[in-house]
Amino acid sequence: MPYVNIKITREGATADQKARLIKGVTDLLVEVLAKEPATTFVVIDEVALEDWGVGGLPVDEFRRRVATD
Repeated sequence: MPYVNIKITREGATADQKARLIKGVTDLLVEVLAKEPATTFVVIDEVALEDWGVGGLPVDEFRRRVATD
């Protein structure tokens, strides 16, 4: 019974995009590990940008620095 947790920043992922992620991850587990789709769980958590950090910085500041390099 696989459980996959996908965390993304809250930046407007659509319901269709999320459905595609769920299907894609489920299909991959079926293909690679022969798991049953009916017992495969995929959860998508959206995280506010101010709650996400990269390289010791809030993600928005990290992106600004990368864009100017």
